[in-house]
Amino acid sequence: MPRSSSLIARVAGAAAGVVLAAATALVAALPAQAASLTQVTGFGSNPGNLAMYAYRPDGLPAGAPAVVLLHGCVQNASTYVTNSGWQKYADQWKFTLIAPQQPSGNNANSCFNWFETGDTARGQGEALSIKQMVDYAKTTYGTDGARVYVSGLSAGGAMSAAMLAAYPDVFAGGSIIAGIPYRCATSTVTAFSCMNPGVDKTPAQWGDLVRGAYAGYTGKRPRVAIWHGTSDTTVATANAAESRDQWTNVLGVPTTPTSTSTLPAGTSLEVYGTDQVRLYRVAGMGHGTPVDPGAGTDQCGTAGAYFLDTICSTYRDAVFFGLGGGGASPSPTPTATASPTPTASPSPTSAPVCVTASNYAHVVAGRAYQSGGYAYALGSGQRMGLYNTFYTSRLKQTGPAYWVIGC
Repeated sequence: MPRSSSLIARVAGAAAGVVLAAATALVAALPAQAASLTQVTGFGSNPGNLAMYAYRPDGLPAGAPAVVLLHGCVQNASTYVTNSGWQKYADQWKFTLIAPQQPSGNNANSCFNWFETGDTARGQGEALSIKQMVDYAKTTYGTDGARVYVSGLSAGGAMSAAMLAAYPDVFAGGSIIAGIPYRCATSTVTAFSCMNPGVDKTPAQWGDLVRGAYAGYTGKRPRVAIWHGTSDTTVATANAAESRDQWTNVLGVPTTPTSTSTLPAGTSLEVYGTDQVRLYRVAGMGHGTPVDPGAGTDQCGTAGAYFLDTICSTYRDAVFFGLGGGGASPSPTPTATASPTPTASPSPTSAPVCVTASNYAHVVAGRAYQSGGYAYALGSGQRMGLYNTFYTSRLKQTGPAYWVIGC
């Protein structure tokens, strides 16, 4: 479709997800290994004229999951895969990374065209090209079609929302980082007001835009995590709440959180419904992907321009997607609950999961939450003891987002 170079440049310059991270921002080299990010050609008709890159870790088993990563403006596939920390968890937990890349011929600053209707509709443009990459991975790599996820920053975050809206039958979950609700903008002109100050709609109005992306669809909808810095002046923080309103409405859960919790780096987490939607607000953070360089299990990424040293969002998203431990279970693990008040126990699962760990580790992994210095089992609300690394509890999962003490 036609592109307006002057308007595109303005959108990119005003940060329609502008991310000024060049290849020189990539610093420490990863440990030597055979696996590498490789360009893939011939993956489909590619109506959006995107490039496809894939990272497949050594020892990748058959039927492994996949995560689609959508970079921000003035970035490329390699920049985002390396600095975001996703490669670390792909290596550890064995899943494929699919990284579409936007050429400058499509957009002057290599932004995904989240504001062009022809690129965000089902069966068209860039959205279809990305879907064809997933199809290629399922056919060629043996990727598990029930465990495909998408995550992106800024313009890539807005495009992640488009993929979740247009292809709910393809993605089991997604992450929108510093992004914008689906179909907020339908042109380069309207993109500006969506970015800042943001557009206010009712949850039903936002939800209708998503439902209209695949009219008549009645199947399962993907779960959604939303990340936003409270000091983001590029994509206004109002977009976080508007995205929350959109996806809670689509998933049929209230806009009042069922749980809240406090995480490292001044991060607050709000959980909606039975963990269908999460909203992370990172205090004082500007525009970028939250990373936390280090060797810890929950640390990742390389700090730099628009990769901000706060908290490892990639770890939280990988756990939310159910990829931890090699993605053995497609059931994602939530992270918090509302209060110590127990709720009715759901029907047991066919194969309960039992985990023994410190109360701190249970909270970090999402099996429990902390309140007032104590840890409580997620779902049942049973009090486990002090929230620290010295108290150990054994928890059993008896249903989605539901854990009890004992096994």
